Amino acid sequence: MPEKNVHQIEILSTSRLSARLILVGTILATLAFGWFAIRWQLGNMLAEQTTPTAAGAQEMARAAYNFAPRDPQTNWLLVNTDSNSGNNSASQNNLQQVVKLSPADYRWWIELGRDREQADDTEAAEKALRRAVELAPNYTFPRWQLGNFYLRQNRSDEAFRELTKAAESNSLYREQVFSLAWEFFDKDASKLEQIAGSAPDVRADLAKFYAARGRAEDSLRIWNSLSEEEKQAYAPGARVIAQALYEKGFFSAAVEFVRQLEIEPEAKAETIQNASFEKPIGEVKDAFFGWKISPLDKVEIKLDPTQKHDGTRSLRVNFNGFVQPTLFAIGQIVTVVPNARYRVSFWLRTENLKSGGTPKLEIYNIYENKTITASAPFPVGTNDWQQIKIEFNAPQNAEAVSLLTTRVFCGSECPIIGAFWYDDFKLERVK
Repeated sequence: MPEKNVHQIEILSTSRLSARLILVGTILATLAFGWFAIRWQLGNMLAEQTTPTAAGAQEMARAAYNFAPRDPQTNWLLVNTDSNSGNNSASQNNLQQVVKLSPADYRWWIELGRDREQADDTEAAEKALRRAVELAPNYTFPRWQLGNFYLRQNRSDEAFRELTKAAESNSLYREQVFSLAWEFFDKDASKLEQIAGSAPDVRADLAKFYAARGRAEDSLRIWNSLSEEEKQAYAPGARVIAQALYEKGFFSAAVEFVRQLEIEPEAKAETIQNASFEKPIGEVKDAFFGWKISPLDKVEIKLDPTQKHDGTRSLRVNFNGFVQPTLFAIGQIVTVVPNARYRVSFWLRTENLKSGGTPKLEIYNIYENKTITASAPFPVGTNDWQQIKIEFNAPQNAEAVSLLTTRVFCGSECPIIGAFWYDDFKLERVK
């Protein structure tokens, strides 16, 4: 019996020793792994946080590399700091090492391609950049880099084949691709549109590109190549186009965008909008081609259902001792054809209108900031509805004119009282 106990104790002791050795080995392995992992993470962190051109960058790159010599990020930093210090041979060797450490990462192939191009090794540069595209065929950046490489090599067909794919997949690059093609092909719209392709989102951006460069007709033409469903989908961008064309004075194209987008659904070329004041008048900031009513002290302007020449209402302007020498309260921009002759007619009524400088309607050249012609001053006193007609030639440089209510100058302080009504405006060409 005692012998059996001794043997059992020996077995238990051996078992415990083995377990302790395994535990110690595991702890040491964990510590070793943790140490190397910490070194790797520290090296990677230093590399990511260091700008190659910063002061002390080369020393920081060396430290990061020593912590993690097989991390592609630390090797890349070392490449760039060596390159900045003029050590090009070390830069080349380390960059090749970066690619070896992470051969499936397209970013390092792009870096290698750039480096080889700078060294005038165009064959190696192309090979590296094409490898980057192969690794990430659906990414924009590799194609952008390869396309620009081909462009610098005067291989325009290959260049724009890659750049077109970059523009199709990423809207952020489209403006740059359009600009490159626009300048490279000497503003040839047909070449640009061939590169842009037929994808609806790309063509919507192309319409915006043309608008920003004052190519109003091209912008509208590209926009009209979209289906009605596509126009609805890209309406927010089209509103930007409309605003840009309007502000640049391309009113003929702008009026089409405004109408199609239903910002002002009844807006039409060579037409006075809301000519009989049957519809409400909105805020000035929201108006493109509708009436713009600006509030003035001691002047009340509102739609009036109690007086009308035709329809259900007119526009009443009531003065309560207004004395300012100028009056710019009511206006509308109307598109015209340059050099064409037009007649503007409207109906006018006055009531107790008194002043040495009564209102008048001007046809104004908004491109040159000057009056083309104007009506006679509105008659004083009370006068029933009468039709006023004004004929004018549209200026050669004008796509639109402004109908502007002003007043005859009669001194720095010239009071005006009473009221007048507008109704039934009309614009027509004179043959």
